[in-house]
Amino acid sequence: MDQIVHPKTWRVRWSVNAPITLLVVVLIFGGVYMTKERKRWLIHVGENSNSLSTCDLFSGKWVYDEKAYPLYKENHCSFIHLFNGVSCERGGRMDSKYQHWRWQPHGCDLPRFNAKAMLERLRGKRLVFVGDSITRNQWASMVCLLESSISPELKSVTTNGSITAFKIKEYNASIEHYWSPYLVESTSDHPVNHHFSQEQILRVHAIEKHARHWTNADILVFNSHRWWTRPKFKVLWGSFESPDRNYEEMETLDTFGMVLMTWSNWLQIHVNRSKTKIYFATSSPHHERGEDWGKAKGENCYNETEPILKEGYHGSDLYPGLRQMVEYAINGLKRKGLTVQMIDITQLSDYRKDAHVYRNMWGHMTKEQIANPKSHADCIHWCIPGVPDTWNELLYVYIFHF
Repeated sequence: MDQIVHPKTWRVRWSVNAPITLLVVVLIFGGVYMTKERKRWLIHVGENSNSLSTCDLFSGKWVYDEKAYPLYKENHCSFIHLFNGVSCERGGRMDSKYQHWRWQPHGCDLPRFNAKAMLERLRGKRLVFVGDSITRNQWASMVCLLESSISPELKSVTTNGSITAFKIKEYNASIEHYWSPYLVESTSDHPVNHHFSQEQILRVHAIEKHARHWTNADILVFNSHRWWTRPKFKVLWGSFESPDRNYEEMETLDTFGMVLMTWSNWLQIHVNRSKTKIYFATSSPHHERGEDWGKAKGENCYNETEPILKEGYHGSDLYPGLRQMVEYAINGLKRKGLTVQMIDITQLSDYRKDAHVYRNMWGHMTKEQIANPKSHADCIHWCIPGVPDTWNELLYVYIFHF
């Protein structure tokens, strides 16, 4: 026979158990809420996972989207004054249409960058961008994408030699740029005192001086293309300090191949394969030759305000053969059990003749140059907000998906 509980007894039991019951309810609903919040951060990444896995993220078109883009405002990025002229509004650029274009792959949607989700993924980790000023362009974009979600007292940017680090105390995370235009040791290793036009000397087998700073990184993003546009290099056998230095002039592709071999060997030995994700970005295109898109000879990106909308456009290749050599090196590492994923920024960036810095921020200009802004337009580096944000949206998808 079922036991009958007197109403008074029931009320007593409820009064005793009520706090515990309420606590359980709060925890359950709190857990559900937190789960929903985390899903809210990640749902846009996960909901299209099947289509993303079969979609060519790098084939598509630019769509003007004034509602959703840019992902941040230039004047809301606390550190943008540190980023060497890529803050185009501060630099005097009057138009802002370049900020409102969204990359639309064919066959799927590129998930929108979510700063909270990325910060959670980077909690307790180091993300290191390794390369030249193009890589620094992407690093600066990543800083601006993330930093508006962080209290001022919990974030900082510091420079120590070749490393510039954005540190986030709340997440114990560090997003860094390491200056190394050739990956190996060279005469352009100083992060400030270097010049692209000077003679370049490389120690093609010497990488440890730089690479020891990447050893404990959780995510590594490499890019090494822009400084490889000269036909030949001087290769140094021995050290820069040696009195009997021996040089050999070598073709660019031969030199690049030796550097990639040194880079590959270092990765095989030093990378923790269960911890570190590695990416190599393809070349960032330039828009210095207006004739590539139908303008008169001598014209360039200056005063361009619209992308190239004809799909399949290819500009002048500054880096013939380099991409194939990177692919060969990556395939060689894959055969040895080490995954390096290539992020193809070239074609999508090639359309964006409108998104460059315009004016040269490096060094003094003559009166003639000042009178003719087109003559010193920087058609290599990119404004932020802008194209580098899309590079980071692609990196974001790869970090969460592949």
